[in-house]
Order: sequence, then C-alpha cells, then structure tokens
Amino acid sequence: MFSPRRGHMLHGVLLIALFSCAAFYIGSARVLTALSISPLIIGIVLGMIYANMLRMHLPETWVPGIQFCSKRLLRVGIILYGFRLTFQDIAAVGIAGITVDAIIVTVIVIGGYYLGKLLKMDRETALLTSVGSGICGAAAVLGAEATVRSQPYKTTVAVATVVIFGTIAMFLYPLAYRSGILQLSPAQMGIFSGATLHEVAHAVGAGNALGDQIASTTVIVKMIRVMMLVPVLLILGIWAARRTRHEPSQTAGAKGKVSVPWFAFGFLLVIGINSLSVFLNSLEIPLGFPLWFNNIINYIDTFLLTMAMVALGAETSFDKFKKAGAKPFILAGILFIWLIGGGYLLARYLAPVLM
Repeated sequence: MFSPRRGHMLHGVLLIALFSCAAFYIGSARVLTALSISPLIIGIVLGMIYANMLRMHLPETWVPGIQFCSKRLLRVGIILYGFRLTFQDIAAVGIAGITVDAIIVTVIVIGGYYLGKLLKMDRETALLTSVGSGICGAAAVLGAEATVRSQPYKTTVAVATVVIFGTIAMFLYPLAYRSGILQLSPAQMGIFSGATLHEVAHAVGAGNALGDQIASTTVIVKMIRVMMLVPVLLILGIWAARRTRHEPSQTAGAKGKVSVPWFAFGFLLVIGINSLSVFLNSLEIPLGFPLWFNNIINYIDTFLLTMAMVALGAETSFDKFKKAGAKPFILAGILFIWLIGGGYLLARYLAPVLM
C-alpha cells in the first residue's frame, strides 16, 4: 500500500501527531488554561524534549515525516487560521485601531531588524524575533519561517522570546490598569492591549482580566494585527530573494528568485470566505457556515499548528540555544519596552484624535 519511504515518513508524522495529542491534553490543565498557555507553546517544549532526550533512539528514516510537519502542515495551518478573522473586524474598531496597529507593526518589524544588526545578530533570528513581537507571536514566527526558510532552532528561539515577554505583559497590563497607573479609557485600553500584546492567547487572557468591554476591543485590534501578517510576508519574500541574489553560495537558478508565500494569499482568501459567511449569517435566513463548522475548523487548525511547533522543537537541541546566546532575548526585551512605552503614547494621545 505504501512504499518503504512513505511508510517511514508516515511514522514521523504519527510521532508528531502523538506529541501534539499530549500537548492538547497537558494544555487542558486548569492552571495552564488560566495562564492562557496554548497547546502550541506546550508542543514546542515537548518537541525540544524529544530532540534532546529521545531522538538518538529513533530511526533517522522518520526525519522526513517530521520535516513534512514543520513545513507543509505549517502552511496549511496558517491558511486555516484565516477562519478566526473577518474583514468586519476592521470596521468594528475604526481608523484609530488600524492606524495604531500599522505603526506598531511597522516600527517593531523594521526597527527590530536594524536593532538586531546593531547587536550583531544573524538576520533571520532578528527578523523572526521582530515579526513575532510585532504581529501575532508564534503564528507570525511560523509564517515568517516558512517564507525566509530559516533554520528550525532560530524559529524556536524567536518563539521562546514571544512566550516569555508576552506572558509577562498578560499579567502586567491588568494590574497596571486597575491600579490606575495607565490613565486610559476602556476604549483606549482595548487598543493599547490589542496593539501591543504578543500572542492572540495573551490578548484573550489579558482581555478577560480587564472586563468584557475592554476584552472585545482588545481581541479585535489584535486580530487586525494578525491580518497585517499578509503584507509583511509578501515583503519578506521579496527581501529573501534580494538576499539570495548577493550570496555566492546560491546556485544560478536560485539567485534572485522571489520566494512568494502563496499560503499568505490562501490566508487572505479564507478571511474573505469567512467574512462572506458572517454577512450571509446576518440575513433573515442564515446562509453562511454554522458556528459548529468554524469551531471544528479552528480546532483542526490549532492541532495542525501544534504539530508544526512540535516538529520545529524536534529539530532544536539545547546546543543550538547556546549558539543563539542571549542576544535574541535582549532584542525582544528592548522591543517589549518599546511596545509598552510607544503603544501607551499612541493609545493615549493619537487614538482619541482618530476616534
């Protein structure tokens, strides 16, 4: 039925699927749910445990299946992520939320890249760290990794920075708001939180702690940032092509070839389909997708992204973490300070003018 090669590949895929099931089970624990730690984060940790403790005991013939999960399934997961978003979200927060998001994403991604150069970091790690901080955490890092095709350990390091600083912010924002340190209206606080928190899970966690009124704005502003992943990936594809053009190690056929992230267009198409579905469901006779359909798709999507994270972790040893050093965390820390300071000023002074 299967050739030996495909059979070995299937073994690798099933191994990653097993780890992903474990990530879902562990992630269902109350303490982790309360901390808004998603199966994606648990998955990359389990993958790293496998890479550093178990991989030498398993056949190398399973590796193609692991790589299939870290590349092909990753792209499918990013495309299906569009079912969480709609274009109607943009109208819900208006020009203020869109403008603040655009400034945050632009400054963090570009500024982070050049800060990385000042810190003498390699380009891919600096870029992945900046994209993760500026857009939507692990999902953005995965999308960027699929576009620039960096080494897996660099992706893992970038995700680690997102998890650390995003989790700190998730707890810090509600405390700062309720103590009166952040003198922002509920609408301004929603824009500030959504525009500066790293992960969607962090936005949901902080929003729940801040109250329903702020939570809705936080999540919508955050989702608009997620939509900005598409133009960023397109620009990254062009950047990657220009980079290879000047690298003598590339073959003549590969030089200057634009790495078009076609999955980004699929992501945008799915957002359009979901937006149409929401519109059709608003009619007197609902004609769009039922709620259970979206829930199933989102569950499948989370599982696919978890498989991708496990696979990326499975290609990351602690020696590679040591190789990356402290610089990615220093860069992420600087970006974190800018997110808080710059985001606060934008929400406090620019957003009211545009509302």
